[in-house]
Amino acid sequence: MAELKTKPTRRSVTTFLARIRDPEQRRDARAIAALMRAETRSRPQMWGPSIVGFGRYGYRRASGKEAEWFLTGFSPRVGTLTLYIMTGFPRHRSLMKQLGRHSTGRSCLYIRRLSDVDVPTLKRLVKESVRWLKARARRDK
Repeated sequence: MAELKTKPTRRSVTTFLARIRDPEQRRDARAIAALMRAETRSRPQMWGPSIVGFGRYGYRRASGKEAEWFLTGFSPRVGTLTLYIMTGFPRHRSLMKQLGRHSTGRSCLYIRRLSDVDVPTLKRLVKESVRWLKARARRDK
């Protein structure tokens, strides 16, 4: 299996966020960064050219190799904010019903604007996902 292409970098998160062209998306990205920093108690770090990640956890890939990834993160994309909820969404069904306007992929939560979702519910979603990943990492040791 191929090596992961997205890796932590030394690029500045502050500079990356400041370069977001849309002022509302820039405000939303900064608010999401603050929310994720509070819930993970981790400083943000750039992963690749466009993902802001928080914290780290180790896991074993299907190939048997161990890898490391961020606990949660986000990427401001054109027309949408992509939030990475690494536990996926089936275990969070009740929160997803309360969240507001969004769509999902396997572990990606897509929102257009932060104002489209219930922020306390989003905080809970991030918190529960991070808590589950940290607990799993402790069990796996």
